[in-house]
Amino acid sequence: MEKTIRKYVAIFTFPTLIAFFVAFVIPFLMGLYLSFCKFTTVTNAKFIGLENYIKALTSEDFHNALFFTVKFALVAVLSINVLAFILAVLLTKKIKGTNLFRTVFFMPNLIGGIILGYIWQSMINAILVQYQTTLIANATFGFWGLVILMNWQMIGYMMIIYIAGLQNVPLDLIEAAKIDGATSMQTLFKIKIPMIMTSITICLFLTVSNCFKLFDQNLALTAGAPSKKTAMLALDIYNSFYGRSGFEGVGQAKAVIFFCLVALITLLQLQITRKKEVEQ
Repeated sequence: MEKTIRKYVAIFTFPTLIAFFVAFVIPFLMGLYLSFCKFTTVTNAKFIGLENYIKALTSEDFHNALFFTVKFALVAVLSINVLAFILAVLLTKKIKGTNLFRTVFFMPNLIGGIILGYIWQSMINAILVQYQTTLIANATFGFWGLVILMNWQMIGYMMIIYIAGLQNVPLDLIEAAKIDGATSMQTLFKIKIPMIMTSITICLFLTVSNCFKLFDQNLALTAGAPSKKTAMLALDIYNSFYGRSGFEGVGQAKAVIFFCLVALITLLQLQITRKKEVEQ
């Protein structure tokens, strides 16, 4: 059987490898090269060295977007995971209607980001207009609007992953803890949380990467207003690439910096949380 699999493995993997190179590797390498060029199309690219990176790194808009994105990611990642874990703990108890609650909490994840942005913009502005302001009139309201939107969209998804982890905790461990006189909180922090570190790793990875890459919700909710104070990195890259003629290379350089930043942060997060899994 193994000889047969080895014989035909190339036939089944070759089409996937071709698709991977065509759809990911080649565009990525071309984008990396174009970040060192001045261009309007890929056919008229002119190599200019590090000029695009210098402009990107000295751009005030880029600095503001970076600070706003980091601040948003810290608040959103923490709130999403804490609330999702609390819901998961509650919904793994013997409560009537838990399957209905799980479905209802998960449903926002199925709605597109652009639609969610416009829905929450209408709802939040309907409240703020009573106080003679709107989301785009104050950067603070825009920030918390994005946090609320992201929480509403992702909590249900993370909750399902935490529920799967909690349900896989061996019951004999919990029973042994009860026999030893452990309280419910001690059981939670000393038994359940260490046993679901794999779920925590997955949830942190998904929330960190999605929060840093947020684009469509940001575009629909505030579009960076007021004065680009609520523009996140992905939106700033979009505005640089499509909003200013001759700045396509700068936008591409920002995209490469953005890729490196997100990759570094997610890899560090995976390394830290995976060490906790090994220590169990």
